[in-house]
Amino acid sequence: MKIARSVLLFNPRSANSKARIPNSILAVAAALEGQFEWEIIDGNAEVDPWPIIEDCLSSGKFAVFGCTVMPGIQPRQAIPISKKIKEQFPEITIVWGGYFPASHPLPVLKSGFVDYIIKGPVGYTMTELVSALINKSEIPNSPNLMYLKDGLLIHSEETKSLDSSNLFIPLPYEKFHQRYPARLYLKETWLGKRTFQYHSSFGCPYDCSFCAIPDVFHKKWMGMDGDLLGKIILNLKSSYQLDAIEFSDNNFFVNEDRVVSFCEKIVGHNIQWWAEGRVDTLLNYKESSLQLMRRSGCRMIFMGAESGNNQTLANIGKGGNQSPQDILNVAQKLKQFDIIPEFSFVLGFPEPDHKSLYKSINTEIRFIKKLKHINSKSEIILYVYSPLPDSILTTDPSETSDTIVFPDTLESWLQKEWRDFDLRRNPATPWMTKRAIRKIRNFEIVLIGHYPSISNINMTPIKRSILSVFSMFRYRTNIFCAPIEIRILLHLFHYYRPEKEGF
Repeated sequence: MKIARSVLLFNPRSANSKARIPNSILAVAAALEGQFEWEIIDGNAEVDPWPIIEDCLSSGKFAVFGCTVMPGIQPRQAIPISKKIKEQFPEITIVWGGYFPASHPLPVLKSGFVDYIIKGPVGYTMTELVSALINKSEIPNSPNLMYLKDGLLIHSEETKSLDSSNLFIPLPYEKFHQRYPARLYLKETWLGKRTFQYHSSFGCPYDCSFCAIPDVFHKKWMGMDGDLLGKIILNLKSSYQLDAIEFSDNNFFVNEDRVVSFCEKIVGHNIQWWAEGRVDTLLNYKESSLQLMRRSGCRMIFMGAESGNNQTLANIGKGGNQSPQDILNVAQKLKQFDIIPEFSFVLGFPEPDHKSLYKSINTEIRFIKKLKHINSKSEIILYVYSPLPDSILTTDPSETSDTIVFPDTLESWLQKEWRDFDLRRNPATPWMTKRAIRKIRNFEIVLIGHYPSISNINMTPIKRSILSVFSMFRYRTNIFCAPIEIRILLHLFHYYRPEKEGF
């Protein structure tokens, strides 16, 4: 009888368009390479991935199904497909990784169709687990492994450090592209004609209480050597003729020397790039470093501004020492070097009453307008606060009894209210009101109209001018209610929302 020894890896759909190279699942494949056979199914590149998954599992050669699940869109495929696998192929062991199962382990494991969760770096733990499952040996006490035993959650001791030997192994692009050609992932964006994605560091040394990263990586950060990173990017350019890179790092700019080394390697090679960093980190960069970054092709830097209010930043536990003035200063500083700052703001943090809630939203709107006045090219992304389990924030816990009861079943996350919650667009938090949500979304529409995103490649100069003119009066007079005319123009112009779908 043939023994199943292979692993089927699945990347659920994460966007409605523009498939991105699934680096996270490729990293798992890289760890398995040479020890176990593997195949990858990419939900972003398939109209319907189920028939392909079903056909693979019917072959009898797969013992394990591994699935990465980030909050937001990915659960919509991950949940029903994992359930269907367990119903039709009960012998298959299902393993989930990613921030969603790390944040909600009990609903995931109690679903009855997910057997194991790997929290944090997956590679080494996945290899150990697959080996134990295939050889029918004792489940290892591998770092970050979570599962149920006799109804109790078993959580192996989490790794307290990041091992670069496991994190930065070469990705198996050549084998992956046998099923999914590279052209599927080399998309035209505002950065370039052939934009690729790469992951060069893991974790973040800061402890923001509203973020899932500190819990997963324990405030640790590990980055690939800058010179080596530059060589890899140049090799990718040679292999795929790419001209732009989106770095998927949680915090690309932690080490200035690393960034400088990388930039020195690629300067003059006509590669444009985007990455994510922090306001307080970038503010301390030398001017010579910022100048080199721009010369090397850095076009935009994403930063979590979160709030333009000092008290709010303190209440929400924003790690580091970022202040509203720092946000304004970094916008001004990057303007000098023609690097576009992209700021995300989170509105709707818990307040003691509705009056305080509306006041906080109006304060954020005034700050964002001040920021745009200092640097009109600043890109603004608005989210509504969606707390993680055990992280609900209040100005004073004694002043409000509002609480959130998270779903105790995995399939409940497919309901619209929880899909919206996970996407941080319209979460039904107890302290939020429909009026407040309307105010945020109406302001967002007016802001988009007056300052259409530079990363929207569908917008011609004429369309931008028309939108800006139609939005100018509302923007200047703070009349945001019912911006129907702007919504109509956005629809007619087929305005693509880069802040929701990516570049």
